[in-house]
Amino acid sequence: MDILKVTFRACVLAAAVLAGTSCRHSGKVLLPNVSGKAGEVIVVMDKDNWEGAAGSAVRGLLAAECQFLPQSEPLYTLANVPTGSFTDIFKIHRNIVYFEIGSSVEKNTVTYRKDVWSTPQCVIQVSARNSGEAASLLEKEGKTIVGFIEQAERDRVINNSILYEERSLAKEVKSVFGGSPHFPMGYHLKKKTADFIWIDDEKQYSTQGVLIYSYPAEGNDDFTLEKIINKRNEVMKANVPGMFENTWMTTSDFWTPTIEHLRYQGRHFTQVRGLWEVQNDYMGGPFVSHSFYSRDGKKIIVTEAFVYAPRYDKRQYLRQVESILYSWEWND
Repeated sequence: MDILKVTFRACVLAAAVLAGTSCRHSGKVLLPNVSGKAGEVIVVMDKDNWEGAAGSAVRGLLAAECQFLPQSEPLYTLANVPTGSFTDIFKIHRNIVYFEIGSSVEKNTVTYRKDVWSTPQCVIQVSARNSGEAASLLEKEGKTIVGFIEQAERDRVINNSILYEERSLAKEVKSVFGGSPHFPMGYHLKKKTADFIWIDDEKQYSTQGVLIYSYPAEGNDDFTLEKIINKRNEVMKANVPGMFENTWMTTSDFWTPTIEHLRYQGRHFTQVRGLWEVQNDYMGGPFVSHSFYSRDGKKIIVTEAFVYAPRYDKRQYLRQVESILYSWEWND
């Protein structure tokens, strides 16, 4: 049997046995908390494959340029660990992609697991007969692999938002829109009207903001990119002023925003991703919005996350505040 397969299965078994004996009476598996920074991925792969087709495919998939950021940033920060060096210190990392490449592999597969050696952990095992077939497998399963890691990163933010929630903010949002995301401590109410709420976490050199607003549904083409952006610009001009007179937030036309229709935990919404800027000024940054019908279908509700951090990389700032949007819950 291939030594990679033996190592992986032995580690999984050892972790399960250790966890099981340590909590025999509770009936629950107790695992250590994950290590590593948000946005990091450990790639377990031997050097020759890392420098070959498989490694190139991994970098092309997971270190591809993150869309709609003012400067170039990779989707994830990768660290390569050879199989023989994959010791306990690495096994508790938050995101692990483990490669089993060898002639003994019977079938090319990708296996997705959670909480193997720590919690909340994301582990993906890629099994292939050789480096070229591993690269082909990554191309085929790429969207699912990225989605699995992205969901794990998002869930960690949501869980922390619920655990350390600033509950007063959800009450404010629910009173207007009939539902709300979960906001962690550090966020504050900045503005509230009959159909608009602005909540943000503002620090000296960065701002992570959430804008929630609504407008009447028309029933036809409510979720086209043109209509969503036009409404967005109207709402921003009326509610989000810049630092100086005759300045306001608007949508940048440097890149055309992207649109995607999604379903998440039973909710259907339209996601728009793009860049914002301040009219007649030089401020700007990334934004992402979710548009969906109100419970009675009479209004369009929009939840939007944006980041302003001119001194810093923005990938993680946006991923954190964007995750809050996914935590939306209706009053009931």
